[in-house]
Amino acid sequence: MDEMTDRKARASAWFRELQEKLIAAFEACEDEASPELYDGEPGRFRMEPWQRGEGQGGGRMGMLTGRLFEKAGIHFSEVFGEFSPEFRAQIPGASEDPRFWACGVSLIAHPMNPHVPAAHMNTRMVVTTEGWFGGGGDLNPMMDRYRTQEHEDTKDFHAAMKQACEASPSGDHERFKVWCEEYFWLPHREEPRGTGGIFYDRLDTGDWEADFTLTQAVGKAFLDVYPALVRRRMGTAWSEADREEQMFRRGRYAEFNLLYDRGTTFGLKTGGNVRSILSSLPPIASWPAE
Repeated sequence: MDEMTDRKARASAWFRELQEKLIAAFEACEDEASPELYDGEPGRFRMEPWQRGEGQGGGRMGMLTGRLFEKAGIHFSEVFGEFSPEFRAQIPGASEDPRFWACGVSLIAHPMNPHVPAAHMNTRMVVTTEGWFGGGGDLNPMMDRYRTQEHEDTKDFHAAMKQACEASPSGDHERFKVWCEEYFWLPHREEPRGTGGIFYDRLDTGDWEADFTLTQAVGKAFLDVYPALVRRRMGTAWSEADREEQMFRRGRYAEFNLLYDRGTTFGLKTGGNVRSILSSLPPIASWPAE
């Protein structure tokens, strides 16, 4: 087995394991949700395998419609093939050779309770004639009272992402934090999507092991911190006004994903699973008259 084949296999195995651990963590939160606040039985993920083209990989889509999580998706994919001619110039190393391999895990969580923050996490490895990692995690509180950098949820989330960056010499928390703030920005609204986290892409420091360690640390940090934040807020009762504020904020979330998110574009232009890609959209949102 050559070096790159071994690296792909190791990354794929890790992403599969991360998906399983995240699913278990979300289902544990579902089990703990109080029946006094949440109707119905604890939700469980529906697992759906899918194939890309003819023998060009695929993945395993995990969707949850529960009592605590109104909608959550935790997806694994491992695909390969060739970039379309119009897309090759946008991808490092693809203009000389259009073949690619990509593998990763993506997660989106839209809780029922407006007091519980929504969240996103993604970690991936991409190989063309070059190779790199990308990913990160960001927190998306749905109510203005939580949408400050001084709020304890955001402070704890940032601390977890900082600790992940410190696990590897490839980590640069300050740079990745600013990158996240700049990336998850809605220019037409002149506002951030959430309260941030970290974001990095096309990470190739020349030390593959360090870059892989960082990517693993990001997944582990999210696995630890987000369920803890969910448990902190999920026992808080909410009002109809709180729910309306949540619907408004979800509308902003949807705008970003449809207009600006590069992951959405990459997935659609590489023949990814459309249902999986668009599962990041909230189940219900609103655009009230302004």
